Amino acid sequence: MPSVLVVEDDPSIRQSLIEVLVEQGYAVRSAADGFGALREVTQSPVDAVVLDLGLPDLDGGDALRMIRGISSVPVLVATARDDESEIINILNAGADDYLVKPFSGGQLLARLSAVLRRTAGVPSPGGGAAGVSPAQAADPLRPTVVGELAVDPGARTAYLAGRELRLTRREFDLLAFLAHHSGQVVSKRRLLTEVWREPYVDDQTVDVHLSSLRRKLGERAAAPRYLLTVRGVGIKLVAPR
Repeated sequence: MPSVLVVEDDPSIRQSLIEVLVEQGYAVRSAADGFGALREVTQSPVDAVVLDLGLPDLDGGDALRMIRGISSVPVLVATARDDESEIINILNAGADDYLVKPFSGGQLLARLSAVLRRTAGVPSPGGGAAGVSPAQAADPLRPTVVGELAVDPGARTAYLAGRELRLTRREFDLLAFLAHHSGQVVSKRRLLTEVWREPYVDDQTVDVHLSSLRRKLGERAAAPRYLLTVRGVGIKLVAPR
């Protein structure tokens, strides 16, 4: 049976949804917030997502748009919001169907089954329902999630634990480049060449912007969380441990 990611912050509702799906043979994973959902979709593709809109860190609509930036996985929105204009906006933002709480387990299963049938023949990145193709992985405009940091180069927005970061143009370009190469050590010379496009500028230019980024990420060079300095080599963006 297909795999389903349940994104719901209420523990009792989340458990109920999981039980209904497991009883029908679905392989189920879950997340309690938007960043957790984005990490799940990015790191381990699923065949469908059941997404609540009232999440504690990201608005579900924003989470949906970010999911759509990295995957074509079918998304069934399940929420208490019943305003018609909002339903239309969510569907236009990329949701495949919409369920208003409260709903029965039978309704959920029927809607989910219908969504999976409709999307079964639709090509998706990487050949799977929610895979990410090599072309997407190489796309510098692809949204990236690292820990509680979400960077969307296309929209030029960055969020840390659900709070939007106020960055200068160069700070954003630097963060986006490091996020795209997260986990990799990037030399200051490469940053000057590919972010500043000025390879002969002094390395201190990078240091100044990194120092400003650290402050906005709530860290210091002596106590890094996201921006780790590899002495004599460069800098890398990682998820905090």
